[in-house]
Amino acid sequence: MGSYMQMLTDRAKAAAVEAAKLGTADKNRGLLAVAEELVSQQEMILEENAKDVEAAKTKGIKQSLIDRLSLSEKRIADMAEGLRQIAALDDPVGEVLYMKTRPNGLRIGQKRVPLGVVGIIYESRPNVTADAFGLCFKTGNAAILRGGSDAIHSNQAIVRAVKGALRKEKLSQDLILLVEDTSREVAGEMMKMHGGIDVLIPRGGAGLIANVVENSTVPVIETGTGNCHIYVDASADIRMAAEIIENAKTQRLGVCNACESLVIHSGIIAEALPQIVGRLKAHNVEIRGDERACALSADIIPATEEDWGTEYLDAIISVKTVDSIDEAIAHINRYNTGHSESIITKDYYNALKFQDEIDAAAVYVNASTRFTDGFEFGFGAEIGISTQKLHARGPMGLEALTTTKYIVFGNGQIR
Repeated sequence: MGSYMQMLTDRAKAAAVEAAKLGTADKNRGLLAVAEELVSQQEMILEENAKDVEAAKTKGIKQSLIDRLSLSEKRIADMAEGLRQIAALDDPVGEVLYMKTRPNGLRIGQKRVPLGVVGIIYESRPNVTADAFGLCFKTGNAAILRGGSDAIHSNQAIVRAVKGALRKEKLSQDLILLVEDTSREVAGEMMKMHGGIDVLIPRGGAGLIANVVENSTVPVIETGTGNCHIYVDASADIRMAAEIIENAKTQRLGVCNACESLVIHSGIIAEALPQIVGRLKAHNVEIRGDERACALSADIIPATEEDWGTEYLDAIISVKTVDSIDEAIAHINRYNTGHSESIITKDYYNALKFQDEIDAAAVYVNASTRFTDGFEFGFGAEIGISTQKLHARGPMGLEALTTTKYIVFGNGQIR
């Protein structure tokens, strides 16, 4: 008798074969039905989510992480809207990327096809459950989802709603499979399901991602942590800088695209920093700075070397003073995690230099890092934000969940 994970992967592989045959109309019908079911079942979902939130509070989990775990009518409505947007997007499966004729008459092209079985290991964000299903389903993949124990009731409720809609539409309920055993042993086994799972995507903190990357025998798409910087250049519009930093740091604390590090040019720091500090202190943000920053404000405490590379996911930000854009770029490239970086500047040359030389998945000019998001980028939702450089980088939408195959047409050629 096979193991629990073997049973799940066998079911997922069979479902993936059927999913690859579905036409766009069938997939869109399923997505719209799931969106409606999530809304109609929101009372049940919220009741189950309340159990997880209460347990998290009892454990003393910090508020920013409880925010990531918590659902509301609006968040469920947003989950449903994300599925509707995925339904409205073009279906990448079956797209022929090119077709060329060789001198021998062979016509050789590339066509987009599903990946197959997509495994996702993630932490306390139950909205990932719906997003992951929607993107995998639209691209003809089956999804095996392993959420954290802290969100188990929420994830079970969401999966129950998704399966209910699939059943009503006479579509395979095995297109979404939740790993309900949240033990580390089963998570470890999931990472070893080479041949059963085609790709594994971790979403969560640095520890989770490192564990999956180091221990998985399944190919991994690495979604990274976000030590995101905003650099205030010497020519920056100070009011704009203060507003962007306030938004990027405080709009949601526990997300990977929040600003964790502020870098500021010495030529503008005396004028700009007090305004920025004022906005951040209004949100009770702790500010840790270098000597020059501390000298300008009693509200800033000394930073350590560790602060420059820390993703806080909390009401904390670091401040580093630099004397040139080159120093800013060098500092950011040394300590960033390849996620999202932004420059606030009026200098067109510096804007282009920053975008050219910063090594990250998303590089902004005069905008908040909070926009690095599949929904904001027009993907409907995202499976994660890849900080690696192979296959996919940045917010991963539909195309990132496909691969290609060569299609070759001949008329009797032999070699």
